[in-house]
Amino acid sequence: MNESRTHRSLVVAGTGSGAGKTTVTLGLMAALRRRGMTVQGFKCGPDYIDPAYHKAVTGRPSRNLDSWMLTPDTVKEIYARASRDADISIIEGVMGFYDGKDPLSNTGSTAEISLLLDCPVLLVVNCQSMARSAAAIVKGFQCLEPRARIAAVFANRVGSDGHYRIVKEAIEQECGIPVIGYMKREDSLSVPERHLGLVPSIERGELGGLFEALADRIDQTVDMDRLVELAQASEPPAVPEPRLFAEPSRRYRVRMAVARDAAFHFYYPENLELLELYGAELVYFSPLAGEPLPEDVQGLYIGGGFPEEFAERLSAQAQVTDSIRSAVERGLPTLAECGGFMYLTGAIGDTQGRSYPMLGLVPGQVTMQTKLAALGLREVTGAEGNFLLPRGETARGHEFHYSVYEPQSELPHAYETKGLRGAKKDGCLLHRTVAGYTHLHFASNPGIVARWLECCEAYGR
Repeated sequence: MNESRTHRSLVVAGTGSGAGKTTVTLGLMAALRRRGMTVQGFKCGPDYIDPAYHKAVTGRPSRNLDSWMLTPDTVKEIYARASRDADISIIEGVMGFYDGKDPLSNTGSTAEISLLLDCPVLLVVNCQSMARSAAAIVKGFQCLEPRARIAAVFANRVGSDGHYRIVKEAIEQECGIPVIGYMKREDSLSVPERHLGLVPSIERGELGGLFEALADRIDQTVDMDRLVELAQASEPPAVPEPRLFAEPSRRYRVRMAVARDAAFHFYYPENLELLELYGAELVYFSPLAGEPLPEDVQGLYIGGGFPEEFAERLSAQAQVTDSIRSAVERGLPTLAECGGFMYLTGAIGDTQGRSYPMLGLVPGQVTMQTKLAALGLREVTGAEGNFLLPRGETARGHEFHYSVYEPQSELPHAYETKGLRGAKKDGCLLHRTVAGYTHLHFASNPGIVARWLECCEAYGR
């Protein structure tokens, strides 16, 4: 951190999902940018869409902080590394403040992140249809974990200026903390519901007007000076020495192809940065735009995204599918996660009964459902033959998809996944490819990176 720069931090938490924390977070980020501040965004939990919003507003990559997937020191290192040249870090929570992996503890929750990083909390309360009762809600959040520093309240979805004053007086009298601002119930200023293709629309700048409007409203209804004051000045948490991003014992001379476009864009920044730290040259290409697999590469990474939205276009790119298929069949060391896994199957079927051929490497097809098919944190244990995670090695990640895989024949499974509903064999191995629905966070087991690149080097030879 520059010595002249004072760093501040604030967690924006909600009383529950749907309280409006994303809308408030984006408005605050945009308003702080207007004040000339360098804003670093973070998102608690495994999420790709909110970080895309953050990046669009702040101009900086947003980072995921997850205290279940990652160790405390790793969370601190990711936070300190990203925050070192920022004026203020805004950390958006996940679900409700205390919701996480375990209903009986703070594990994996926004509350745990706030405690781990010693950050003050702005609690977003949906005040619709209540007055003094809002104080009872805030009081409950204060009492459940006295160590958490709930520094202020944001009254969301109030009906009028008068309604806001009532809520503010009740909370400040009963809870002893300030209510620093509000937003009225205005659907035109809410963040769009998550839908297919949302991230590409964010990246194309189609929501720029919304961000400006949110900043206008926040400037009008929030005491920004008080908010900056409450986001206490602090150094990012001390990390004894870099561990995750320590200088590796060796670097690998590898060119790694990475599919990145509107169909494939879900990657943890740390996954890509760790590959680069260990020597990989990342070569990005767009299957959707008809770009075949780049020449002279020794590895391939196809992340998640929304291939189902572009299934017809992907299916029509014969040169692309031929180039990837032949390389995978030759043994190109490949990781295909979620959307990437779907791309490797025989076809993607939509909810209208239409089917679009894909690469045909994994026997069977995936079929889209109208409801979530899987959601949650996952611990994976490698199976025999998995070059990324040898048998018995574990890593952590998450699963989020609306499709269901319907196999035509069995392939060796890649790993065993463990979630709230127990353990099951999952993913598949073929040629030199690991494919499955789970998004792995390499920081949960950095050995993945060295093993993958070593395999790529051997393939190149």
